[in-house]
Amino acid sequence: MKFGKEFISQMVPEWQEAYMDYNNLKILLKEIIRFRQRTKPLVSTPSGLKRKPTLYRAFSGLIQRNIKSPNSGAGGDMEDQVVLVRAMQSDQGSSSSDHHQVKYRTNFLMSAEEGGEYELLYFRRLDDELNKVNKFYREKVEEVLKEANQLTKQMDALIAFRIKAENPNIDVESFDHKGEMRRLASEVAASTAASRASTPSGAKTPGSTRESGYMNVIEEFLLNNGGNLDDSSADIDVIELESTKSSIREEKPDSIKGTKPTPLQILNHVKLNNTLETPCSTVKGILKIPMNRELNLQGLKKVEGQLKQTFIEFYQKLRLLKSYSFLNLLAFSKIMKKYDKTTSRSAARAYLKMVDDSYLGSSDEVTRLMERVEATFIKHFSNSNRRKGIKILRPKSKKEKHRVTFSIGFFTGCATALLVALILIIHARHILNKKGSSQYMETMFPLYSLFGFVVLHMVMYGINIYLWRRYQVNHPFIFGIKQGTELGYREVFLLSSGLAVLAFSSVLANLNMEMDLRTKEYKSITELVPLGLFCLVLVITFCPFDIIYRSSRFFLLRSAFHCISAPLYKVTLPDFFLADQLTSQVQAIRSLEFYICYYGWGDYIHRRNTCKNFHVYQTFFYIVSVFPYWSRFLQCLRQLYEEKDPMQGYNGLKYFSTILAIVMRTAYSMSNGPHWQVLAAITSAIAAILSTYWDLVIDWGLLQRKSKNRWLRDKLLISHKSVYFGAMILNVLLRFAWLQTVLNFQVSFLHREALISIVASLEIIRRGIWNFFRLENEHLNNVGKFRAFRSVPLPFNCDEDEDKDE
Repeated sequence: MKFGKEFISQMVPEWQEAYMDYNNLKILLKEIIRFRQRTKPLVSTPSGLKRKPTLYRAFSGLIQRNIKSPNSGAGGDMEDQVVLVRAMQSDQGSSSSDHHQVKYRTNFLMSAEEGGEYELLYFRRLDDELNKVNKFYREKVEEVLKEANQLTKQMDALIAFRIKAENPNIDVESFDHKGEMRRLASEVAASTAASRASTPSGAKTPGSTRESGYMNVIEEFLLNNGGNLDDSSADIDVIELESTKSSIREEKPDSIKGTKPTPLQILNHVKLNNTLETPCSTVKGILKIPMNRELNLQGLKKVEGQLKQTFIEFYQKLRLLKSYSFLNLLAFSKIMKKYDKTTSRSAARAYLKMVDDSYLGSSDEVTRLMERVEATFIKHFSNSNRRKGIKILRPKSKKEKHRVTFSIGFFTGCATALLVALILIIHARHILNKKGSSQYMETMFPLYSLFGFVVLHMVMYGINIYLWRRYQVNHPFIFGIKQGTELGYREVFLLSSGLAVLAFSSVLANLNMEMDLRTKEYKSITELVPLGLFCLVLVITFCPFDIIYRSSRFFLLRSAFHCISAPLYKVTLPDFFLADQLTSQVQAIRSLEFYICYYGWGDYIHRRNTCKNFHVYQTFFYIVSVFPYWSRFLQCLRQLYEEKDPMQGYNGLKYFSTILAIVMRTAYSMSNGPHWQVLAAITSAIAAILSTYWDLVIDWGLLQRKSKNRWLRDKLLISHKSVYFGAMILNVLLRFAWLQTVLNFQVSFLHREALISIVASLEIIRRGIWNFFRLENEHLNNVGKFRAFRSVPLPFNCDEDEDKDE
């Protein structure tokens, strides 16, 4: 793979605009090549010379000696120097070593030559790219340094919290921290002296080894704290801290005073944040009931888990920053080597020296901070087990397994064969023309159509994942999925094909038992086949064992529970995204209600469908139809309450209009009255128009008149604009699929249940198309704001004036 493609593939997707524009610089180099080809044609090789001309160049020797004159700079002798690089201060009075205000400029000394303007433009663009990358990297490093200071305070509070949890009876105010340190140090000194006395001279003892370890801790402590012996932010043991104190107490007995609270007194300055909101905390917040935010010793594990996740995310930020620095440095090196090769000059050495001296090449804050984070995480969150800690901090990317691809092909082939067999059996035995076929379609077809809806939705989601990966949409980051646990499109296709095989096998088993004379009399047992498949799917979904992608299953169940419990939980993108998916599965949710009615009320024994005759069933038929939209409506109200964003209120009105439309259409389907038909048509038209406008303008970000791409966005991931216009037209057409229900279209060769299932499948396909463009727009918004990190709430709220305490 060429470096240009590899460079793009290794980029952080949200930072693409902040990387060095390697391709544009290559275009400028090609302009230089084309100019030289026009002005200086290539010398043709003599016909008798078959070898390359480079093989006849003078031999430069096996040992090369670089001879420099005393006055030569980084670029060689003045007569051979091509560029003169320098750093300029944007603000007067700034120190020359201050990278914050430095901008780099290159003077091209050969601009008077023919075609020199091309090379001059190249260096101007190259300087702009260096300044852009340098500025971005510096800003991000400053951000992580500020966050590191916050994490230091959080660790101080956690350590004090642990001490208090292990010794609940300790009084924070009267605890003599220094006395306790001296007592522990004296015990260690006594044990060390005893071990030395019992050991022959010249022999190494554990005490001597520990003493040398103490010296290293002393040096680290003094460097990190600037001589502040009482700084509780130092990450060392209690005994090591006292050893550090005693080693320099003779030099500075009373000259140093602490500037931070002692480890236990810091508990007076912190409170627990309400980071993991529960329904109880939400209700208390609405009713203005004061919540206890004081430290609760029982919440230690929860606090440790939150802070552990914060450290993991922070370490990922540092890794991305380090990768950003490395890739850009490599890109500058590659492009300058290409320049030297293209122009036969020697400018790379001088320019790359300037790059190495810049903040991008000389700053080591990220590397040192990574080492410190690793040491802290290993010690405090992995029980000093380095292998375990590094495994958590550096999760390996999932490897594509050949058995997954093989299994997809196998299950897809089986599902196709079963489908063909089912069609042939129905056609050969004329099942649709037999007596009782209508009853079969009204009872068994809704039971099995549930699995068809789920399989179709999974197939569309698998296609979405494939397209997101192809166009570098960082969907795991957007959804907040833990790195290394996200499902690829192959895994989704595997699950969907496996479920399809089970569903088709169940249908064929049901038909064979119905047609076989030996099993025809076991009618009730025959009807239990779809229920058995449904129970199997439920068992797999809720299985607590680490099989069949447990992390993904639990992630889905957690988001589904948040949708059901809306608006009691804080709304996140996975929650409302799943709620939007459920709005396209109304017919599948109705099938779930039919399962409960058909098997719960015993209709399967008599093989008849009497559910619609019960008022309870009719009432719940309305409820389950509007439930996904109602959940989404409540989520919009929660976001409106928290974010004070009026757009969330307008979005809630859109869902409320859809709720009215569904109620009217359901009422019309149940009664077939002409007045219900008129109301259903009016409310459905209003809801469809509002939803279509919201899809195209808000969710997709399209239909922008002033955009450089007419009626589209300024930035598009797909180069073919016709794809967007085709998706908009298809979205409008599929949005009006409700016309079949209102106008009561009938197809002679299709049963009413089959027609309803086809319309429901079209809505699922529309939702699959919506998914791609919705996440594309979210990704572009993240790119515009350079958001590549997941924000993790901190467990402690530290007082701002804690540093004033002495």
